Amino acid sequence: MCGIIGILSQENVTPRLIEGLSRLEYRGYDSAGIATLNDGAIDRSRAKGKLANLKDKLAANPIQGNAGIGHTRWATHGGPTEDNAHPHATEKVAVVHNGIIENYATLKSELKKNKSASKQTPTPKSSRISSTITSNKETPPKTPLTRPLHV
Repeated sequence: MCGIIGILSQENVTPRLIEGLSRLEYRGYDSAGIATLNDGAIDRSRAKGKLANLKDKLAANPIQGNAGIGHTRWATHGGPTEDNAHPHATEKVAVVHNGIIENYATLKSELKKNKSASKQTPTPKSSRISSTITSNKETPPKTPLTRPLHV
């Protein structure tokens, strides 16, 4: 079963995101990842398998930020791979979700019109569409959105 955590803070959120994901481990998952907003840039790290694999990646290549999201994924669509692990991101937005994106075919059609690359799951597409919707800005906001973006 998937799990999601989000944190806004005045301090680096990475350790607390990992702690939050570790509290979700009992639910079962096949991959994990986090994305942070650091001075207007999105940083991301994902790993297939146990949370220990993500911790190892972060030890070798740390990321930080004052806002972040984390996700543990149980594959219901697409294989249990690092590519399919959440968060999915562009330069402007990072996305996590639980469940199946019901309007997958519509999103895929829109992205084909724009010649966007395809992945095994619909979530990378939703992050590209979210980026397109917010394309009036060249960089992500310095502070995160505090309301959902409906696509």
